[in-house]
Amino acid sequence: MRASADRILTTHCGSLPRQTDRLSELLLEDEIGKPIDRTALDREIQAAVDVVVREQVAADCDIVSDGEQSRPGFSTYLPQRMRGFGGESSRPTPRDLDDFPQFAKLRQQRMGRHTRIGNAPQAVADLSYDSLADVQAECDLLRSALTKVGKTPADAFITSVSPGIIATTMLNAYYGTQEAYVLALARELAKEYRCIVQNGYVLQIDCPDLGMERARLYKDKSDAEFIRAMETHIEAINLAIEGIPAENIRLHCCWGNWEGPHVHDVPLAALLPLMYQAKVGALSIEFANPRHQHEYDALRSNPLPDTMLLIPGVIDTTTNFVEHPQVVANRIGEAVAVVGDRTRVIAGTDCGFGTSAGTALVARDVVWSKMRACSEGASIASRKLWGRGA
Repeated sequence: MRASADRILTTHCGSLPRQTDRLSELLLEDEIGKPIDRTALDREIQAAVDVVVREQVAADCDIVSDGEQSRPGFSTYLPQRMRGFGGESSRPTPRDLDDFPQFAKLRQQRMGRHTRIGNAPQAVADLSYDSLADVQAECDLLRSALTKVGKTPADAFITSVSPGIIATTMLNAYYGTQEAYVLALARELAKEYRCIVQNGYVLQIDCPDLGMERARLYKDKSDAEFIRAMETHIEAINLAIEGIPAENIRLHCCWGNWEGPHVHDVPLAALLPLMYQAKVGALSIEFANPRHQHEYDALRSNPLPDTMLLIPGVIDTTTNFVEHPQVVANRIGEAVAVVGDRTRVIAGTDCGFGTSAGTALVARDVVWSKMRACSEGASIASRKLWGRGA
């Protein structure tokens, strides 16, 4: 994982809107077990990966991904790869929907067809990740797309889920304890993690459970109970990545990638001690949306470890406003001032732009404009931080 050695590098959080309605349709049909034209799906995925890589490079994004084009959702893809899931989970609703019923109704009206994120399968048997064919296919498609654009970005990365977000999305109906379930997930996800790194990519572990689940699965628990559970989630990540160099891994944390009140979000100050326990080389954290722009104060009070890079969100992923490049530059400047080292800041997005097929909040053409704004803002910040020649 490269640092920003001579200018501020740019990246995003991995997921991008599926590039055609047909691709979304096929992914959603496949997820619920309906017969589909597998050849057509493969063709759509390959074309979509080619497009998103080309568009990222055209937007001067330095550290690119495959956009999760082959997945129905950032987390709901896992039961298609790992045995031991079945039935249906019954997840608690977020507190925002409990406390704001008019917002809940509005959100339901806006929701299109979506993945099984709200009624995902549950763990019903021993978990077993027997074949890495799907993750290997993702690695191969990204490599092919990078070759086609004829340009090598600074880095490329592929995302994978954390044990904790699976354990809080796909509930436990088999293991004796929640801790046993989380650690079983870690044991099996380690296979996917290693495959990604062995293919030469940076591994991004998506860990929204740290922020999001305080107001969902743990909404009726005490702060102490929530923190203890999240400590187990970090322990599981460290178990799964054992033997992988920290500089090959970045960890993403957010409070849920959806437009809403977010008034019950747990403060970053409570989460930083947990994140710092993770044996990773970079932290990707939301800072651009209106509910968390102030959270740099937590980093001032509890500074980023010298061994870690920061990937602050400088672009909001839930609205179609395109940030002015100067706004982006200002946000980057604040992040650098807090970290105290320009080389350890990489400009990113708050979360993914397409965390689930069929439910992207930001239009595809706006996504690319936002990513160009990120690159332009990084250039402005770099000129200030390194001088005119940057």
